[in-house]
Amino acid sequence: MEWNIKQEQEGMLLRDFLRNEQGFSRRILKSLIYDGGTILVNGEAVTVRHSLRAEDTVTVKFPLEVKGPHMIPEEIPLEIIYEDDAVLVINKQANVATIPSLHHQTGTIANGVLHYYEQNNIPFTIHIVTRLDRDTSGLLLIAKHRYSHSILSASQKQGNVKRKYFAIVEGTPIPKQGTIDGNIGRKDDSIIERVVRADGQRAITHYQVIRSNQTHALVEVKLETGRTHQIRVHFSHIGHPLAGDDLYGGTSSYIERQALHCFELGFEHPATKEWKSFTVPMPDDMKKILPGD
Repeated sequence: MEWNIKQEQEGMLLRDFLRNEQGFSRRILKSLIYDGGTILVNGEAVTVRHSLRAEDTVTVKFPLEVKGPHMIPEEIPLEIIYEDDAVLVINKQANVATIPSLHHQTGTIANGVLHYYEQNNIPFTIHIVTRLDRDTSGLLLIAKHRYSHSILSASQKQGNVKRKYFAIVEGTPIPKQGTIDGNIGRKDDSIIERVVRADGQRAITHYQVIRSNQTHALVEVKLETGRTHQIRVHFSHIGHPLAGDDLYGGTSSYIERQALHCFELGFEHPATKEWKSFTVPMPDDMKKILPGD
C-alpha cells in the first residue's frame, strides 16, 4: 500500500501517520515491525519514529499471511458481486456455512474463498467481516488482508457497516412498522439457541412490513445491533417466527430454511474512504412464499 504525504502532514511521525491517518491498529503495526513486514519512505527502510515531509512516499508491505492448519481450499461456487485489492463482496447461497466449525471443516464459503485465492495468486487468508448463518442467504463482506479487516471491524463496532434484510415471517406483525428492543442471551441448557432475557446483551431490530397475505408477511429489517440469531429471536419473541425456522418456532411447510436474506450492504471502503453500497434480489425460494405484484 502506498500514500503520498501532503503539506499539512509534514512533521508528523510515521507511527502517528499510520495510526491516526490510516487507521493502523497497534497489533497491525507490531506485525509489520516484528513479523516480516516492510515500511519504506521514498524507497528506504525507516523506523516508525521517522519524521515525514511533504511529498514523501510511504510504502507498506505486509508480511505473508499464514493460513490456519485446518483451513482447506475447496472449489465452492462463489457469486462475487464486487472485488478489489482490499475487499470481496459475495452473494452467499443458502445452506452453506460461512466458516468451518470443529465438526464441519469443509464445504464453507471460507474454503471456497481460499481456493479462489490460490487460483488467482492472491496471497491472503480469510478475514470475514459480516458473517451469515448457514441457512441465511445474501451479501457477505470479506476483508482481503489484516489491514482492511482491522479498519472494517472497527467500523462495524461503531455501527458503520450497514445491512438490510428481507425476512418472511408467519402472520403479520402489528404495528406494520416498528422496533423490537429486547436483550438477547443464551437459552439455559443450550449452546445454540438464544432467547430474549433481561440479563442478555442489548439488541434492537427495526422493521417494516412490505406486503402480506393471510399466512405470511415480507418484512424489511435493519439491525441497530448485531447479536447472534437476532432477527430470528426477535420475531419469534413477538409471535411471528421466520418461515422455515424450526429452531425458533417456524414451520417448514413453505421453505426448508429460515426465510432470511441480506439484500443490501453498505460500508466505507477501508482504503479509498468512499461509501460502497450493494444490493441483490431476493432468492426464488423466498419469492415463492409471497410473490410480488
